Amino acid sequence: MAVKIGILGGGGRMGLALVRQIAATPGAALAGGCERAGHPALGQDLGVAAGLTPAGKLLTADAAALAGAADVLLDFTLPRIVAEHVEMAARIGTPIVVGTTGTEAAEDARIRAAAATVAVLRAANMSVGVNLLLALTRQVAATLDADFDIEIVEMHHRHKVDAPSGTALALGRAAAAGRGIEHDKAAVRGRDGITGERRRGSIGYAALRGGNVAGEHSVIFAADNERVELTHRATDRGIFARGAVTAALWLAGKPAGFYSMADVLGFSA
Repeated sequence: MAVKIGILGGGGRMGLALVRQIAATPGAALAGGCERAGHPALGQDLGVAAGLTPAGKLLTADAAALAGAADVLLDFTLPRIVAEHVEMAARIGTPIVVGTTGTEAAEDARIRAAAATVAVLRAANMSVGVNLLLALTRQVAATLDADFDIEIVEMHHRHKVDAPSGTALALGRAAAAGRGIEHDKAAVRGRDGITGERRRGSIGYAALRGGNVAGEHSVIFAADNERVELTHRATDRGIFARGAVTAALWLAGKPAGFYSMADVLGFSA
């Protein structure tokens, strides 16, 4: 039987990309989609909204009903509400894939706590290529010593609300793990004015916003007279939707626990 996938944030750009991906994926079926009260697309057929034939599933504001009807949930919503969605999924017993980024430490703790009750898969980025980049970043950081300064540069579309991106921060954490240092102490998340010289061993971030860029990330290892750069460029949001649906199919039926895309793909990031 097909795995029924519900989309929290079903009326957004990513949500509609997920509708299209579910329709194109053997073994996947659309359970429905949910949006906040007052969203202009409420009541629309999700298939029609995504540019497909009618799906017979309307966009609603009832997240709990969607969770009850789905075998697994996908969350691409907002940082301030994602922890509530995960806790709701835990109460109902529906596994959930979280792609929402930009949460604070308190929300992160709530999401991890819910994994004691239900299967939770969280990834800053669902792309296969980005997860390979995470693994490579950790390996290179472990190989090159602190003579190589680490800088992370990312660019996204003008509508993205958080910076640095969740993927950029995941790359920084991978680099810190490779170096055996504490990320939050090493991170420099912005520079402005007279900042003084660069602190040895720090991990710098730069965030660019503009146009309709789906996502670009570069990890730069810069030493005197040489530089190593690892880069991933996403040209279509569809790669994230494809990875998210793959994750949802993998997670359905899994026991309670906290999972990542590294589990789905079979390698450690």
